[in-house]
Amino acid sequence: MSNPTAAMLVIGDEILSGRTRDANMHHLSGQLTQYGIDLKEVRVVSDDRPAIIAAVQTLSHSYDQVFTSGGIGPTHDDITADCIAAAFGAQIDVRADARAILQAHYNEQQLELNEARLRMARIPDVAVLIDNPISKAPGFSLGNVHVMAGVPAIFQAMVASILPTLTGGKPLISKSYRVERGEGDIAAPLSALADSYPTLSIGSYPFQKNGLFGANVVMRGTDIDILNQAMIRLKAEFPA
Repeated sequence: MSNPTAAMLVIGDEILSGRTRDANMHHLSGQLTQYGIDLKEVRVVSDDRPAIIAAVQTLSHSYDQVFTSGGIGPTHDDITADCIAAAFGAQIDVRADARAILQAHYNEQQLELNEARLRMARIPDVAVLIDNPISKAPGFSLGNVHVMAGVPAIFQAMVASILPTLTGGKPLISKSYRVERGEGDIAAPLSALADSYPTLSIGSYPFQKNGLFGANVVMRGTDIDILNQAMIRLKAEFPA
């Protein structure tokens, strides 16, 4: 049986403008690899309501799980929660359970739970809250879509909260081998190797250093015995 599939939707003008470098995709892909969920697609969209709704609907229908980052803060351009609700036809408003979490947090900080902060308690009525141990403002899951903050530390904490609730598969194992020959020389043997091991993902990543051309060949799969067999054949084809 194949592993569950996933997609990620990164939301925010700051990512597309180059002002902010996204770190969440790198973290999520590593966590999903360990958990046996195959990340198949990553999209980045602006803070645009129709674009977010369309992307959520498409990805939700195409993959087993969808993870979003960004757009659930207290400012006017944080529109992700409303867009997710619209994508599923769900009602959204300030929810009592989310409000209670924020109220307790801001009471402890001796800060006011003002209208801006209260926006972070706007949660679709049928969604399940995702715990946020850092700043307390919760994310949420609606259907197969898991909505999380864009701040990397908070995103990582939310991923740790949600992953144990999901069904994973076999962890993806990776092996690599350095070949000091150009890709033009190794392409045909690598193609034959890939044909012989269809359950593996085999990639070639070229490098050039001090006039030497070569490639790092990376094999990925869930069966260690098959990976070892393929690696033995690769090393025999291109001895160090």
